[in-house]
Amino acid sequence: MNKLRVVYVAGLLAVGCSIAAAAAESKAASSSGYDIAAYYWPAYHPEERWNSFFKGNLGEWEIIRDCKPRFPGHQQPNVPAWGYENETDPLVMEKKIAAAASHGVNVLIFDWYWYDNQPFLEECLDNGFLKARNNDQVKFFLMWANHDAGSLWNIEKSGLPNKVIWPGAVDRATFDTVVDRVIARYMHHPSYYKIEGKPVFSIYELGTLIKGLGGVEQTKAALDSFRAKVKAAGFPGLHIQAILWSNIPASLSMVPGDRANTQDNTVKALGIDSLTNYQWCHLVVPKGDYKDWAEQAIANWEPWVQKFSVPYYPHVSTGWDTNPRFKKFNETTIVNRSPELFVSYLRRAKDYVDQHKLQPKLVTINSWNEWSEGSYLEPDERFGMKYLEAVRDVFGVNGTVPPSQPR
Repeated sequence: MNKLRVVYVAGLLAVGCSIAAAAAESKAASSSGYDIAAYYWPAYHPEERWNSFFKGNLGEWEIIRDCKPRFPGHQQPNVPAWGYENETDPLVMEKKIAAAASHGVNVLIFDWYWYDNQPFLEECLDNGFLKARNNDQVKFFLMWANHDAGSLWNIEKSGLPNKVIWPGAVDRATFDTVVDRVIARYMHHPSYYKIEGKPVFSIYELGTLIKGLGGVEQTKAALDSFRAKVKAAGFPGLHIQAILWSNIPASLSMVPGDRANTQDNTVKALGIDSLTNYQWCHLVVPKGDYKDWAEQAIANWEPWVQKFSVPYYPHVSTGWDTNPRFKKFNETTIVNRSPELFVSYLRRAKDYVDQHKLQPKLVTINSWNEWSEGSYLEPDERFGMKYLEAVRDVFGVNGTVPPSQPR
């Protein structure tokens, strides 16, 4: 039995036990504790359009498996301790849910896509998570990843200018189709995450949404319609969370108005309820040492408190390395990441939540499984469960801080 098989079997046994433990001991996303929400990238299963980017049926597992070190000490390939599993299998998803619940990750934020007026990579959520027997152990909500889909996903075209394959901007009719689908298929699920009883819906690129809908006023009307439909479905309202970017080289802000220091005007005009980040690479160019990158990223937290009229929920990243998507070395790579450093920034996020008395006590993490971007909590052969253990050590299980940890 090879090393990977031993780790895999051990993982099955350990997580099998934690399913029972989580079911017996916890209630997901405790309102009195901390809500630790990890983004979930649904890239690891076959899907007709997704398969066009790869040679086989593994999805992005293919490029993660085949990545080679690009410099001495480069931490590649990153090998998943559980193997290259199909996430649309409910049994596979049950293992993920159990590991999350037993280590304090009590919310999963699914990246959700809509291209050419049809869903993309939705089977992970529909066939995996929603059919998992233990999906009551964690909450979930959707982040509409409404960015353009480009040739970046095709490693054979890496290094070439990114070509848009499917645009992320949508018109009003398509927006309404998206809204109706999200409300009908997901928001009524008992595990759908809510703030003050309102289902949470996150939007990745506000700028792209505004562009497609034709302007701020048209976007406000579309979002108001969304809110009205959610209320008609029996909820007290809708909580819209926007992903906050900053101006960095080769990046556009996705909250328009920032160059004139008027981002908050856009937030107010659209009725956005809260802000968070998706990844520190949107704030600081990811190049060099993890600690330096982290310090620069979280230096934005306090200024945002003054700048915005809605709550900002702190975000922590585990790292960044997109070399699996490139044939040649991509120098925008973070080095010297470690679970120990990750712990220190989780504690900074906890302190921020406590200091600002945020309700809910929400922290977002990138990510559960962005393996192709070098940012994941799932166990690998190098660190095992240490990144998940870091979350548990700081926040406890289901938001209840361990007695040994300071509040």
